[in-house]
Amino acid sequence: GNKEEDAESLMWNNVIVPLLQKLEIDRLCDLCDRLHGTLAEADMLGRRCKKRSGILRTLFRLIDLNYAQLNMHIAQLCLALCVSGNNLLNICKLIFQISRTESNDILFQNNSVIDSLLRMLSNEHVSASGEAILYCVGTLKFLSGNTEILRILLDKNFICVAQKLIQKLCIVEETNLPIAGHILVQLTTILRNLADLSDSRPLFVSFSILPALCQVLQQHCEDQDVCMNISRIYSKLSSYSECRLALAQTPDCYQLFLELLSKHHQKQDLIVRLLFTLGNLTAKSDEPRLELFQCDGCMRTLLRLYDIYQRKDEPPRTVVQKGASPPVRPQVADDVLVKLVRVLANMCIHPAVGPPVAADTACIRLLMETLGEHKEGSEELLVNVAAVINNLSFYQKETSAIKHNQLHIAKLMLKLLLSSSTGAMLEAVRVYGNLSHYEDVRNFIMRNKVHQFVVTLLDSKSNEMCFAACGVLTNLALDPPSRVCLMVEGASAKLVDCLRDFGLGDWQLAGQICQAVWNLTGGSSEKVLYTEERESLLEMLAAYLDEEEALNWTDNKDLRDFHRACWELEFLPVAQKLMKMLQSLCIAGCKVL
Repeated sequence: GNKEEDAESLMWNNVIVPLLQKLEIDRLCDLCDRLHGTLAEADMLGRRCKKRSGILRTLFRLIDLNYAQLNMHIAQLCLALCVSGNNLLNICKLIFQISRTESNDILFQNNSVIDSLLRMLSNEHVSASGEAILYCVGTLKFLSGNTEILRILLDKNFICVAQKLIQKLCIVEETNLPIAGHILVQLTTILRNLADLSDSRPLFVSFSILPALCQVLQQHCEDQDVCMNISRIYSKLSSYSECRLALAQTPDCYQLFLELLSKHHQKQDLIVRLLFTLGNLTAKSDEPRLELFQCDGCMRTLLRLYDIYQRKDEPPRTVVQKGASPPVRPQVADDVLVKLVRVLANMCIHPAVGPPVAADTACIRLLMETLGEHKEGSEELLVNVAAVINNLSFYQKETSAIKHNQLHIAKLMLKLLLSSSTGAMLEAVRVYGNLSHYEDVRNFIMRNKVHQFVVTLLDSKSNEMCFAACGVLTNLALDPPSRVCLMVEGASAKLVDCLRDFGLGDWQLAGQICQAVWNLTGGSSEKVLYTEERESLLEMLAAYLDEEEALNWTDNKDLRDFHRACWELEFLPVAQKLMKMLQSLCIAGCKVL
């Protein structure tokens, strides 16, 4: 008998009770809908119905049944009846509780609840209904984790609502209402999720959200959660040109970022994102480079961070002082350094920034330390450090700390040159290109057989690599003894091949190749070109110097204008000089090898 009873109670609990509940819920939901429709038809929604309190009392009693689906219908009707004060707060709490369960997301997709919540955010005052607004924004934060609802929020103009709410919160903040901070944490999380949708970007710009968030950062610079959310929005959006421009035009944003880097230097996730944003802002445009550099304490802040994160491998002190920074995970430290060094590399492209940074001995010491001490696996970091050194070695002033450490840097570059990373190799060759202006470095290159390696790079089939290699060879060929070594390595034949492969259309590279060949021949009749190479070179130069043939291979007018400028400035003068010299060799009938 027991078994039968057990089977029956299982059936009752698992099948029949849920069916009875569903019957009851469906009936009540249906009645709620009918009531809502009837009130709407009779124009009795809002506060217009005299017996409104009786309706609300009945609805509130039903809430205790605790059915999510029914409670959504009740909430929808209560919001349509414009509840206020405590009633509004309780409805917002109710909706918030429902939104916490992911499986309830569907309940928000086909009704007017989201519209009512957005209307409420637009109309209510933070000072009077702050708590209700907090629950309302909290609900939308949970829902914004669902991509379909996120799209609904975007379509219902949430970004405009957010902008108005931010303005209200910034005014309230001046009267110091702590709830403003709590609301902003939720609000900035929703905006962060929206930043993932490509359609949202024009709206972030047109509703001036990026400058508005700067104001929030200024007022809430102590609140790590608000700072973190906004830094995530900025790091996401600053990868896109229209958002980057909007942020770059925000007054004082650079100074603000530097202050946050200094204040939260131990919060690695925040630091990485702020540095990534600064790297994006300074990547393609000259004004932000100078503006950032001229900020109060810019280099001091960046180098202090560099120093903190460079030391992460050192053994921790046994006694941890109260308030000391938590230990940094090595990989995160590398991530911070990668982003920080990229900012330095971008910033010093500006001609007014490069020389003072090159003269900053503390900065150069840190860069050399990274190259000297870094383990394998930090490839991106080493490439970025080499890029900074390359950019700085371009400025060859007497004050340059790069110049004073040229031999030490040349030695450090050897490691990069022999690495398996093409990026590291390319940056090392570029650095040698700049440093080989100095005789000491040229001697070091020849002594350590770096020149052999550089000649083989002419076979790399890469424009960038060939251009960098040609730069080094052009300088090495200034010394007569080196010319002989380079010819033995077959440099001239490889240069002629490069001109054939890349010359047409890359006039900077073509000009650099011609200069390298010119230097190799000593600019005179030195017998360094085989007959075959000479004839091949003459034929190519004749074709490339023919303006029609050289410039009419593209229909794009802008591209053609750019190529004409490069052809006239970078290629023409040196090619004509080389051509004359080669022709004079033929006329003189010199014995050519």
